Amino acid sequence: MRCVFLALLLAPGLACAAAPTPEQVRAAWQPSEAHLLDRHGVALESVRVDMRTRRASWVALADMSPALGAAVLQAEDSRFMEHGGIDLRAAGQAAWDNLFRERPRGASTITMQLAGLLDSELRASNKGRNWRQKFDQALAAREIEAGWSKQQILEAYLNLAGFRGELQGIGAASRALFGKAPSGLDVAESSILAALLRAPSAAPRVVAQRACRLALELKAGTGCPAIEWRAAVALARPAGQPKPVAPLAWRKLLGRAGASVRTTLDAGVQGAAVDALRRHVRELADRNVGDGAVIVIDNASGELLAWVANTGHGEVDGVLAPRQAGSTLKPFLYALAIERRLLTAASLLDDSPVDIAAGSGSYVPQNYDRSFKGYASVRTSLASSLNVPAVRTLLMTGVERFHARLQQLGITTLTEDADFYGPSLALGSGDVTLLELANAYRTLANGGRHGTVTLRPREATTLTPVVDQASAFVVGDILSDRGARSPAFGLRNDLATPYWSAVKTGTSKDMRDNWCIGYSTRFTVGVWVGNFNGQPMWDVSGVSGAAPVWRDLMDYLHRDAPGARRAAPAGLVRRKVAYAPAHEPAREEWFLSGTETALVEAVPAGQRTPKIVYPIDGSILARDPDIPDAVERVVFQAQGVHGHRWRLDGQDAGAASAPVAWQPALGGHWLELVDAAGKAVSTSRFEVRGN
Repeated sequence: MRCVFLALLLAPGLACAAAPTPEQVRAAWQPSEAHLLDRHGVALESVRVDMRTRRASWVALADMSPALGAAVLQAEDSRFMEHGGIDLRAAGQAAWDNLFRERPRGASTITMQLAGLLDSELRASNKGRNWRQKFDQALAAREIEAGWSKQQILEAYLNLAGFRGELQGIGAASRALFGKAPSGLDVAESSILAALLRAPSAAPRVVAQRACRLALELKAGTGCPAIEWRAAVALARPAGQPKPVAPLAWRKLLGRAGASVRTTLDAGVQGAAVDALRRHVRELADRNVGDGAVIVIDNASGELLAWVANTGHGEVDGVLAPRQAGSTLKPFLYALAIERRLLTAASLLDDSPVDIAAGSGSYVPQNYDRSFKGYASVRTSLASSLNVPAVRTLLMTGVERFHARLQQLGITTLTEDADFYGPSLALGSGDVTLLELANAYRTLANGGRHGTVTLRPREATTLTPVVDQASAFVVGDILSDRGARSPAFGLRNDLATPYWSAVKTGTSKDMRDNWCIGYSTRFTVGVWVGNFNGQPMWDVSGVSGAAPVWRDLMDYLHRDAPGARRAAPAGLVRRKVAYAPAHEPAREEWFLSGTETALVEAVPAGQRTPKIVYPIDGSILARDPDIPDAVERVVFQAQGVHGHRWRLDGQDAGAASAPVAWQPALGGHWLELVDAAGKAVSTSRFEVRGN
């Protein structure tokens, strides 16, 4: 007898002449999905790898509904339990019918069909089988019956048979068509599946009619209308109910179908992150928030403990999608300024209107609440997320240096040069990803040492110093200070944890992105909420958007071991500092050694260098068409004036001791601040445009 079965289904070293055993067939079975496991071996996600055929895991006959077996035997081989692989009675009847009927019928038993499923040479082609194939198939069926039990034959047949389209095997067919495991199939569903075995691509109406006849033959109580309706619904969506698509980063980890890949993710943390994000995004639905993403990193190893790409809708991965950073870049800016000893945490910054020349116009930053605080320390400015002090700090450090620092921290999305972003980089005008931003905060958590993150277990890696360790500590201390945060956020909010943590929120332009990134000594958690379609949110603040998700997850991570503050590194000293005038209360403050001071004194307004504050040199002002010409005004502002006057286009424009409201005239203008002797001490060329 010729070799009937493919060697692919045989264990290595066995002769090709022997039929495979049930164990070999089952071992050769590969689901079309690969499985992603967490760090403990818990299954997290099944990801489709083989896109040609959809197969689920092998299903034991004991795990199939008895109704299914009865329906399949009735439809395909009613004497299955009696014959030895060949049903001579059915073959004779088929031969007689084929002589006198226009539509021939076959007589293949379930065992013969199984032989065809195991060996492609025995399968029927579009032209059917020739006599040699039928003879070989019959011999193969007898060989199978000699070594297999009837239960093993039926089990293998139902796992290998094609049901419809890409669906192979009862596991895939049952879940795709009816959304349930094979053990839960009722008589109607079993009849529909049995009807598909004869003609998998038949029209739903034909399948329903055959299923109805089967149900009647089985004396089931289900009526034909119900079966027809269920067949129409099931066959209209053969792919089954849609499920969330696994992030691309997860899918890249998986190789062959049926594989199981262990990751660094933690099923408990992942589940907590999914639940917190979905719950809070639902609560924000009335504020036009529809999407979100979460990342959790182990600070020491860089291992990713949770990766929530979205709320379960669509394929966008919010962990990797670039979005405007908002105020989340400010900690790195202040760390740079402290590191370079340009500022200390106690230094006062001027939180008053500023107009900065930028390209062909000017950049006029404002705070979130549209108000100004006057003087504010670096601690208050960072913790309360004041915008103007951040821009003034960027002017001290330089845009190029700050841009380079962000790239050192692993922010790869800032692909333009520094001049492209300009002063607005201090307020997060550049795009970042949640993954890279959270890992940059992890750098602060690790004392300024930067390293890569991983989804696969790995050996310990070396961290590279990027931020000065003492500066990173000072910034972390500021981000953990609920008192310094209170002017903007109050004392009681989701940022104030009962254990040590440092956290920063951020909201991008036009309320399109809301961030909350923070860390403890052990973990860094990053959260983004917004809309993938770019729609703005409504009335979502720093503490009402992403912060509650961050807090829920941080509480979960520290439920058994609350975070503790790290010890201060070498090179830091703590001193009491006072302010004159008392812009802020006296307090204990951290200083880099050599920068400490006991008194911070603001330069009185009368002692400042005379200078035009607005409009600055190079400004281009646009007339507002919605404001009547008779009332529209440009206000000239100056500092350090003592008897100084304004001179506009060579003409006296009044005393500079108070702001002057000037009715704008189209064209270029030359503004001078002149002293009592008529000498210009500050000048500004600006242009007014409009209709």
